Amino acid sequence: MLRPLLLLAVPLALAQPALLGPAQAQQPATQQPATQPLPADPPPSAPQPPDLSRPPQPAEALPQPAIALPRGMEALAGGGWRLNGEAARGRPEAASRAALTEIGRWLAGRTEGRVTLLAQVAGPAEDASAARRDSLANGLALRQILEAAGLDGTRIDIRPLGRTEEARDSIVLLPPSANRQTQSQARP
Repeated sequence: MLRPLLLLAVPLALAQPALLGPAQAQQPATQQPATQPLPADPPPSAPQPPDLSRPPQPAEALPQPAIALPRGMEALAGGGWRLNGEAARGRPEAASRAALTEIGRWLAGRTEGRVTLLAQVAGPAEDASAARRDSLANGLALRQILEAAGLDGTRIDIRPLGRTEEARDSIVLLPPSANRQTQSQARP
């Protein structure tokens, strides 16, 4: 039964162009087969992993800006600044505030990475928790000044040390390129 249907289908398929007419019969012949688009380029290979066989190299120290520092502020040899007195207590006078604003602008424009504030206080000696809270408050006050100067607050790390052996009000401001080993061991 299937065989007679197949025999009828073949002549019908061959005769179909003749039944459609000359205009329609020519149309499939003039159409060009659609070309397949070329496949996309393969994705680039993954970057090479870092060479961990060599020890890490310290970051290049940026030259410190030529900022006139008022009394109570000093530039540190390995990079960074130390604030003493009222500036370290979060209450800088106008000259210290102007210098800190200039330092903040310089850090915002010339550095990348994290800025560290090491804050310590002179007292109280008998309450370590209160001393740490005081040093945190002093660090936050300095952070506000640096943020107002344009330094992004998310780049500033505050390390409230509380009362240390030195027993003085001081904040060390370390830029990203500062040698932290030297600064943490340096005592004036």
